[in-house]
Amino acid sequence: MTEQNVLETVVKAADAKKAIGIIALDMREVSGVMDTLVVMEGMNARQIDAIVDNITEAIKKDGGDIHGVEGSGADGWVLIDLIDTVINVMNNDSRLTYALERLWHDAPEIDLNSWVTD
Repeated sequence: MTEQNVLETVVKAADAKKAIGIIALDMREVSGVMDTLVVMEGMNARQIDAIVDNITEAIKKDGGDIHGVEGSGADGWVLIDLIDTVINVMNNDSRLTYALERLWHDAPEIDLNSWVTD
């Protein structure tokens, strides 16, 4: 899977489970660890787990590799490591507390509008 295909798969799978505030940052110029950082929010533990399950199933179905999944919806934050792409599915409290978008404010945001429904 190309990086673009991975991102599209992740965003569409998350959107299908009504993830809130999906953003993706191009990390290539600001991080030596990953190419893309994706952050999104679920309203509760159950929704977070559903989003994570849908993303991992979609990646596997499309032939992608999942390096690891850490956390749970009950923890308020799940990280999915796809090596070049790192996905963070968080509850509102975790998203506000850790503020990943502000931490990586130098990274340009990737336009996801064509993959997200209103």
